[in-house]
Amino acid sequence: MIKYLQHKFALSREGAKDMIKACISVTVTNITFMMTAGILYLLISDMLDGGLTTDRLPIYIGGSVGVLILIWIANYIQYNATFLTTYRESGVRRTTLAEKLRKLPLSFFGKKDLSDLTTTIMSDCAMIETASSHWIPELIGALFSTGLVGISLFIFFDWRIVLASFWVIPASFLLIFASSKAQKNAVRKNNRVKMELADGIQEALESVRDLRANNAQDRYMCGLDVKIKNVEKYALFTELKLAVFVNTAAIILKMGIATTALVGGALFATGEITLLTFFMFLMLVSRLYDPMNITLQNFAAIIASTVQCERLDEVLSHDIQTGAEKMTNSGYDIRFDHVSFSYSDDTAVLKDVSFTAKQGEVTALIGPSGGGKTTVSRLAARFWDTTGGKITLGGMDISKVDPETLFSAFSIVFQDVTLFNQTVMENIRIGKKGATDEEVIQAAKLANCDEFVSKLPDGYNTMIGENGSELSGGERQRISIARAFLKDAPVILLDEATASLDVENETAIQQALSALIRNKTVLIIAHRMRTVAGANKIVVLSDGVVAEQGTPDELLAKNGIFAQMARLQSEGQNWAIA
Repeated sequence: MIKYLQHKFALSREGAKDMIKACISVTVTNITFMMTAGILYLLISDMLDGGLTTDRLPIYIGGSVGVLILIWIANYIQYNATFLTTYRESGVRRTTLAEKLRKLPLSFFGKKDLSDLTTTIMSDCAMIETASSHWIPELIGALFSTGLVGISLFIFFDWRIVLASFWVIPASFLLIFASSKAQKNAVRKNNRVKMELADGIQEALESVRDLRANNAQDRYMCGLDVKIKNVEKYALFTELKLAVFVNTAAIILKMGIATTALVGGALFATGEITLLTFFMFLMLVSRLYDPMNITLQNFAAIIASTVQCERLDEVLSHDIQTGAEKMTNSGYDIRFDHVSFSYSDDTAVLKDVSFTAKQGEVTALIGPSGGGKTTVSRLAARFWDTTGGKITLGGMDISKVDPETLFSAFSIVFQDVTLFNQTVMENIRIGKKGATDEEVIQAAKLANCDEFVSKLPDGYNTMIGENGSELSGGERQRISIARAFLKDAPVILLDEATASLDVENETAIQQALSALIRNKTVLIIAHRMRTVAGANKIVVLSDGVVAEQGTPDELLAKNGIFAQMARLQSEGQNWAIA
C-alpha cells in the first residue's frame, strides 16, 4: 500500500504513511460527527416511548459531552495529519525533486524543455499539495465513514429503506470512475497547450532582439495569439467535460431523496417502520447528499490530478547515474575504447571511436560540424553513458564512478557560457567552493578578466545581470575560463573556449592556458587551425567515426581531412569583396 501511494501520488515513504494516517483521522472525525445523530435518535425514541427517566438523562448528557470531546480531539488530529504533514511533505517533495534532477543524466534533459520542468516543480507540486491536504483524505474518509454507517444501518434497520437511501452513492461514484479516462485525456490536452504557450512566451523573451531585427514581431505574436486562444479553448473544454460528469453524478445522487421517500412512505404505511425512523432517514439523506456532492467533485479532481502525479513520478522514478564515491585512477589519461553512442535507438552519433588523450598533452578534436566532437567531450566527463565500448580515466572505468565524484577531476569551459545574476567575484568563485577573494582575483587575472573588471562600477562586486547580460560575449567567456583557472583540475575540457575572443585576447588566454595545462590532460574542441596548431595530438571526427589521428605535421602530410580544413581556412583568410 505504501509503495502504491508513493508512485500514485509522487510521495516519499513518510508522506505515504502520513496520507494513510490522514485518511484514518478524517474517517474517525466523520464518524464522531455522525454519532451525535445517533444519540439524538435514541433520545427522541426514548421520549416517544416514555422511557426517558432521570436516571437515563445523565447517560445522554454524558454521551453528548463525550462525543463533543471526541469531535474536538478528532479535529485536532485531523488538522495535524492532513494540513501540517502535507505542507511538510510538499517541502520534502520539492527538495527530493531538486536532488533527483541534480543526479539525472543529461539525456533526460534533452527530452524535456525548461518550461515543462519548471511547471513540474512549481505547478504540479502545488496541485498535489492541494490534493493531499484536501481532496484525498476527505474522499477516503467520506467513503469509509459512509460505508461503516451504511453497514450499521443495514444491521439495525429495515434493509429496504437503507438500500433506497444508499444505492445512489456507489452509482454516482461509478459514473465518475467510468469517465476517468476521458477526464485524463482532457487534462493532458490542456497541459499540452499550456506548455506550448509557456514555450512560446519564453522563446519570445529570449529572441526579442532577433524578432525586432527581422521585423518579425507581428508574425510571431499572431502565432502566440493562436496558442493563447488554444489554452482558453481547452480550459473551457476540460471544465465542461468535468462538469458534465460531476453534475450528472450529482443528479443521480439527488434521486436518493425520492427513492427514500417512496420506499420509506410505503414501509411506514404498512407499519413496517416507525414514523421516527422514516423521518430519520429523510433527515439523513438530506444531510448526507450535500457533503457527498462535494466528495464527488473531490473524486473528479483527484482523477484529474493523477496526470500531474504521473509527470512527477516520471522524474522521481527515472534511473540515475550511480557509482563509487572514491576514485581509483592511476594518472589522468583518457582512453576511448571502441566507444559507440546514440541519443535514440535508431540514430548513432558515435561509432567505434578509439583514441587516447594522454596526461601532459593537448589533444584536439576537430572535424566537420555534427561529426561528434562535443559528444565525445561530454562522454569523457560522463554527462551521458556510452551505449557501447568503454571510457577510462587513468585506467578507471568512468561508468563505475559517481558523476559528482568524477566532476571533481574536470575543469570544463563550454562554448555556451552560463552566468548568474550575481557579482563577477561570485560567478568566478563557482569554480572552487570557499575560494578566497585573492584566489578569485588571481584566476581572473590569468584569464585576462582584470582589464574589463577594473572598468566596471564596483569592480569585482559589480552585478552582471541575468546570464551576464551586462557583459559582452568575450567578457562572459573570459569569466568562464577564469573558473577553470580557479578550479585547477587535472583534466581540462575546452569546447570552443576562445571562439568569442578577439585575436589579442585569444593569444593572451592561450599563453595563460599554457601554464594551466602543464602536466594535465587537455581535450580541446576547436575549428580555428591556429588554436590547434600547438596540440600534441589531433583526432579528426567525421560522421561519428575517427577519420584521422596523429600530430599536426603527420596529418598535414597525409593530405586528408585535416589538411583540407587547413587549406580552406588559409584561403578564407585571403578573401576579398568582389
